[in-house]
Amino acid sequence: MTAPLVVVGDSLLDIDVVGSSSRLCPDAPVPVVEQAEERARPGGAALAALLAAAGGREVVLVTALADDEPARRLRAMLEPHLEVAAFHLHGGTPCKLRVQAEGQPVVRIDIGEGRALDGPLGPRVTEAVAAAAAVLVSDYGRGVTRHAAVRPLLQEAAGAAPVVWDPHPRGELPVPGTHLLTPNENELTRLADENGSEIAGCGLSAAGHRGGSSPRRGAWRRSR
Repeated sequence: MTAPLVVVGDSLLDIDVVGSSSRLCPDAPVPVVEQAEERARPGGAALAALLAAAGGREVVLVTALADDEPARRLRAMLEPHLEVAAFHLHGGTPCKLRVQAEGQPVVRIDIGEGRALDGPLGPRVTEAVAAAAAVLVSDYGRGVTRHAAVRPLLQEAAGAAPVVWDPHPRGELPVPGTHLLTPNENELTRLADENGSEIAGCGLSAAGHRGGSSPRRGAWRRSR
């Protein structure tokens, strides 16, 4: 039996409301969306785990979930494909509701401000991270990577298995020993700027130069 890939991070519920529109609302200059259809899917670390499981390997998602209907919908979409090892999320499950009309975004509504506050994890979370063949950290700034009991687990994992860290501006510093950091261009520019590497320009060449500059420990600061 092979060891699992463990995905650690913040889970979201993404909901698309897709419909048609041929007229504006009479009381405001906004489109009237008709024949709307709702499409829900996992987001954040939950999406990363589901995509990894689609390749056929064993995946465990370590995340924080609330006791609410959005979390139950997430579990129902995930559990046929992977194992969910969850601890308590304080507050509502984060949901991103996107409304589209004729293929064009109209509005995005963010619901649920849940945070993973320090507290007990449960034995399955500890066991899963300790037994990982590799760890993918998918940080969406909701507190999982900041959790006082999660960070030591990730630090220990980095000494035994590859750890890939996908950061977030409101997230935490990668633990020492992280094998690969995967910032997007804006995050990479910010890292380089905070490290004093004033590299002008944009595109692949500039990004490569920024990626080659070694940020000092502590350069990735949380945004407030």
